[in-house]
Amino acid sequence: MNSKSTTCKKPVNINGAGVLLIDKDGKVLLQLRTDSNSWGIPGGCVNVGESLQDAAKREVYEETALIVDDLQLFNIYSGEKQHWIYPDGNEVYIINTVFISNSFHGIMKADEVESKELKFFNINNIPTEIIPTNVPILEDLKSRINN
Repeated sequence: MNSKSTTCKKPVNINGAGVLLIDKDGKVLLQLRTDSNSWGIPGGCVNVGESLQDAAKREVYEETALIVDDLQLFNIYSGEKQHWIYPDGNEVYIINTVFISNSFHGIMKADEVESKELKFFNINNIPTEIIPTNVPILEDLKSRINN
């Protein structure tokens, strides 16, 4: 195998932070992502030196224009179910810290860079095209709400 002609991309671990935003009617905010054309929660990578909470709030603001006032830890996700291959071929395993909040404000607007559309959904009636790394998160939310 000639190493000059073959490039192997090794998977890496990345730290992610996401937020389950719940409106006054108990619906969860999902974004239609531009990279996968799938629905998911607002969130993204934690920058070097950034706290998880600051990253979660920043990502929500960048993708939705909403300002999160308060965060509570929902759960931490890792392992095979957090495996993702980006359209450019980069492969990651996300160590995903997910927060939940019903305290936010602002005028919601998709950034059209990472989000095509934003919409609040009843957890029992979410789209089927969910980004795979968000499936366990939304299953956990559904379980907590329905129990």
